[in-house]
Amino acid sequence: MGVQKAFRVGSRAGGLLAGVAVFGLVGCSAPKVDDDGLARLERACDEAMERFRADDVAFGAFEDAAHGAAVLPSAGKGGVIYFGGASGTGLIYEGGEPIGTTRLSQASVGLQLGGQAFSQVVFFEDAAALERFTAGEFEFSAGASAVAADYGAASGAVFDNGYATFVMSRGGLMYEVSLAGQAFAFRPLEE
Repeated sequence: MGVQKAFRVGSRAGGLLAGVAVFGLVGCSAPKVDDDGLARLERACDEAMERFRADDVAFGAFEDAAHGAAVLPSAGKGGVIYFGGASGTGLIYEGGEPIGTTRLSQASVGLQLGGQAFSQVVFFEDAAALERFTAGEFEFSAGASAVAADYGAASGAVFDNGYATFVMSRGGLMYEVSLAGQAFAFRPLEE
């Protein structure tokens, strides 16, 4: 088994319970892909990025300014009553080229009901942010938030500690008033 890194995203307000739940999910690892799997995942990531660009005219300029990105083309989340979770698989890019796979795991605690599919992109402002992400040192500050892709929303986006996150709903309906934490696993392509 190759080197794997796992890290979490979420506010400190997410509390210990959400953190424990997330790290319970992180038993999963980033997938190892063969050439065919990589080609399929690249196509899915390209399609997701096209949807982001189409939904938000300012997204492309923001993308051009970034050093790299984690692209999760399709993730799903669901919740019943008080507990929920989400997962998805994607690619890590540096300079427009894929360098590894990533897997998202999310756990949430709080009032929630339903299910939803979404795409998510985490941009890296510079090489240092990418290195922290792939080395397992990635954590948003308590005030960090994701930008919902919408016409012009990216124009007001800023990097927070080297990262900027964009999310786009792909369908479904979910009601939630919850605390959530995300964990990512990373695997270099050369493994």
